[in-house]
Amino acid sequence: MNSISEFDSPPYQRAIQQLDRAAERLKLPQAIHERLRYPRRAMVVSVPTPMDDGRTEVFLGYRVHHNTVLGPTKGGIRYHPDVNLGEVTALAMLMSWKCALMGLPYGGAKGGVACDPARMSQRELERMTRRYTAEIILLIGPDLDIPAPDLGTDEQTMAWIMDTYAMTQGRTVPGVVTGKPLLLGGSFGRREATGRGLVYALYQAAKHTNLDLRSARVVVQGFGNVGGVAARLLWREGCHVVGVSDAKGGVFNEHGLDIRQLLAHVKETGTVGGLAGADSITNQELLELPCEVLIPAAVGGQITDQNADRIRARIVAEGANAPTTPEADRILEGKNVLVVPDILANAGGVVVSYFEWVQGLQFYFWRESEINSRLQELMTRAFKNVWSQAQRAGGDLRTAALILGIKRVAEGFEVRGFYP
Repeated sequence: MNSISEFDSPPYQRAIQQLDRAAERLKLPQAIHERLRYPRRAMVVSVPTPMDDGRTEVFLGYRVHHNTVLGPTKGGIRYHPDVNLGEVTALAMLMSWKCALMGLPYGGAKGGVACDPARMSQRELERMTRRYTAEIILLIGPDLDIPAPDLGTDEQTMAWIMDTYAMTQGRTVPGVVTGKPLLLGGSFGRREATGRGLVYALYQAAKHTNLDLRSARVVVQGFGNVGGVAARLLWREGCHVVGVSDAKGGVFNEHGLDIRQLLAHVKETGTVGGLAGADSITNQELLELPCEVLIPAAVGGQITDQNADRIRARIVAEGANAPTTPEADRILEGKNVLVVPDILANAGGVVVSYFEWVQGLQFYFWRESEINSRLQELMTRAFKNVWSQAQRAGGDLRTAALILGIKRVAEGFEVRGFYP
């Protein structure tokens, strides 16, 4: 290909920059490097959806497979107004490196629908999800591509996808999605997996940098399944969670927030804002608070060259996908801020999705303690591998993680050979 304009967007350009940097360090053969810059396949679909008021609204949907060299593809489905082909393609590429880094038998995929789920009823979401599933059904399956929840989607979304797929097959196929309800073959620990995995990675980061987490100040951007879980687990460990935000704004207390109280407040009001005993703060102000640990767990592109020099954390643990731009990475590295990159820090979700997929194929389910123990083992091993790579090569953790993930995918191409 001579052009990448079909996928051109800031997220995709950032993903390409990361790939190119790692490929140069790895001295990848030109043919493999060029192949990795593009997805294997990408589908754009229209999703006509009857709305409750009688209108029919047509949404744009996407499903992208980055590569299949190591196995079937794996990746989430997100519902958000800003979903586009470039973003989905970039995220599919990052999923390839993430799965390879964690030693999982998957390639990377991603999907989504450009919509605002907060403005849609449950019936509208179900109708849209089922139509989107019908449009991409040729691309998904338990040995082809296994979707999972992501931004704006949840267990219920996966149940609708699974049921729609089952209706076309004439049989129940639990392995077509992960992150589904326990009743339908989901796994214990899946809902908390990404946040819990992030905490396991953070344990290792603190250990390797001589940081006492129990006295650390923690700031969390995003209070959903990733940020909310991480905040609760770290608070239970004795960390001082001093700042938390969601899409509507944030709250701050220099002496630490009571996360139990905050969870009850969010359940009642739907937002972290207005918590008694806490000051209101913007998302931008939250990122720049003095702390030992900053967890950006909302959306991408939050730490940029415009604010990176004002980040005052010792460790940035990326709960979101691509929250830090390459330009910001260089600034943070110059400030000796340790960035635990997204493909490592937030890999807990895909790890437990893999566990769920395996359990579904075997029709044998594990206890939650087994899930968490295996998750900790994989997160710890991956962190140590990345740390060792960074020490050997003298680079940052992101470059080290990318090198390890990309190297494994490249080796897969070399072993399988090139089919012209």
